[in-house]
Amino acid sequence: MAQFKAMELGVMVSGSAVLSVVEAMEAYKSMALRILENHGIDNPKKDQWYPQQAWLDAFKNIADHVGPATLRMIGEKIPDTAMWPPVVNKVDEALASIDIAYHMNHRDGEIGHYRFEKTGEKTGKMICNNPYPCDFDFGIIRATSMKFAPEGTTPLVTHDKSGSCRRKGGNTCTYNISW
Repeated sequence: MAQFKAMELGVMVSGSAVLSVVEAMEAYKSMALRILENHGIDNPKKDQWYPQQAWLDAFKNIADHVGPATLRMIGEKIPDTAMWPPVVNKVDEALASIDIAYHMNHRDGEIGHYRFEKTGEKTGKMICNNPYPCDFDFGIIRATSMKFAPEGTTPLVTHDKSGSCRRKGGNTCTYNISW
């Protein structure tokens, strides 16, 4: 599955998730709001729902004109802005909960998944099968790992370039995580 193309028309995304764009681009808030507005999301509200394809179109615009670092920053805001399962205490639980949070913030159709697999005591991998850009997913995974990391540890997240990549037209991206 390619990036920036909804799996199904009619899918909606929560305003709380959409607001991650505004939060991440805080210094450029007016630009963020203008990009969203240009794609049909005018003055987003936390408790409203917006077409996923419009949000993906805004991501594409950001990727093309602002850059991948901003997509990562938007992803890093997701654990703080989007709806999230309430009881999570450890890194592996948090990473496994990304898929639950993803489904809490989308409705009305097929959206794909974030599948976490623990590969060792303090390692795992996340397989992302969704229409979002690689850099956005990297930001979500990194921020989630950091938020729940044991004190004194710094999680490491890497994009596994040996397999499929949505940036290159693949169906999935895989990220390796250690903490």
